[in-house]
Amino acid sequence: MDKKIKTVGLFGKYQDQAVIEHLHRLEEFLLGRQLKILLDQDTAEHIPGAKSPTRPRASIGHEINLAIVVGGDGTLLNVARELAPHHVPLIGVNLGRLGFLTDVPAEHMTTEIGKILDGDYQTERRLLLHAEIMRKGRIVHTASAFNDVIVSKGELARMIEFETYLDGEFVHSIRGDGIIVASPTGSTAYALSSGGPILHPTLDAIAVVPICPHTLSNRPIVVSSDSIVEILVSRLAGQHAHANFDGQSRIALKDGDRVYVRRAEHEVELLHPSGRSHFEMMRIKLHWGRKL
Repeated sequence: MDKKIKTVGLFGKYQDQAVIEHLHRLEEFLLGRQLKILLDQDTAEHIPGAKSPTRPRASIGHEINLAIVVGGDGTLLNVARELAPHHVPLIGVNLGRLGFLTDVPAEHMTTEIGKILDGDYQTERRLLLHAEIMRKGRIVHTASAFNDVIVSKGELARMIEFETYLDGEFVHSIRGDGIIVASPTGSTAYALSSGGPILHPTLDAIAVVPICPHTLSNRPIVVSSDSIVEILVSRLAGQHAHANFDGQSRIALKDGDRVYVRRAEHEVELLHPSGRSHFEMMRIKLHWGRKL
């Protein structure tokens, strides 16, 4: 973090009553440190009695030096995608379940954030994915994803067929439930449950993970983050398929659509309490055995 913190943006999980108390307490704490506070407008609609001015999500990134997100990893994913072009670092306060990204415990929120504001923190940059959907030679949709871009079948339990290419070179053809293109951050999400590898967050790499491939020899692969992964939807034959972005938005696909996934121009910067260990987080969240 190379900017002096003067203005902090506050973001919370919508319609979660537990967030209200924590955001009020956080607002009072930050105002007591003589910081300017801006509330995300969508968050503020569910936070009665807030003292700070509000800004729309589309413009708040221009005015803040730091974002604090109170909620779960899904809330932070949403905010991170929006703020990445503005190079705003993020702190995540965990009110969710796993909390891979939102790693500040709510009960110690003011203590840990106070240390970070005093310069006692670790910073981490993570890559963001950029996706384009091309239909009949024309780009019909673009999106960013912090975790993953997923091409998957529709509601019916029928497989879809697609081809994958890497930098224009044919890799394989698959019949299955779909395929996941995951960032290192997303390697511990859906890709992990689909048998994909865990990528260390500092790696400049992307995981390509088939979902329930009919041919069991179709295994996950790891490629450079400089690569362009292309997925050609080849034969839907009346079946439905979708492209999903972080599991928070999606678009229907048609026969012949091509989904291109590459590293985004901007990165996400996360601030963590000092002493945070990635592997300690894995042991806690994934219940790995500890050294005896």
